[in-house]
Amino acid sequence: MNKQLKTIKSNEGFSLIELMIVIGILGLLIGLVGPKLISNFDKAKVETTRVNMKNISSTLKQFRLDCGQYPNTNQGLDALISKPTSAPECKNYAPNGYLDKKAAPKDAWDMDYLYTSDGNTFEIKSYGSDKKEGGADYNADIVVTDQD
Repeated sequence: MNKQLKTIKSNEGFSLIELMIVIGILGLLIGLVGPKLISNFDKAKVETTRVNMKNISSTLKQFRLDCGQYPNTNQGLDALISKPTSAPECKNYAPNGYLDKKAAPKDAWDMDYLYTSDGNTFEIKSYGSDKKEGGADYNADIVVTDQD
């Protein structure tokens, strides 16, 4: 019977002070590590967007080789998915398109890329994490052109 009382007594749980100490330690760890993790996450989104834009740029250059010019602003990046119906016409358009997607790609913040082109040059732009023109650091616009 004495053994049974010891077992019950040892399963009582944590005191309020012990819980407060653990919560304090967790809060301190989150305060020290959290900002670094968030910074790395923002940096990864910027780099992912930049790499995707470079891939789109390469695809646009292949489109130009086949069609003689880049899709114009009105045709947009959708021209990489399905053959444009508006002028100028592309006679050597790849039978399956240039991207394996059903919709134009988006940046890491799930926003459409801004694409402008006169047929001879192009610019692809993402407004960054603030989704507004301008900004600094991770909010800065990301731009890729046919010269990159």
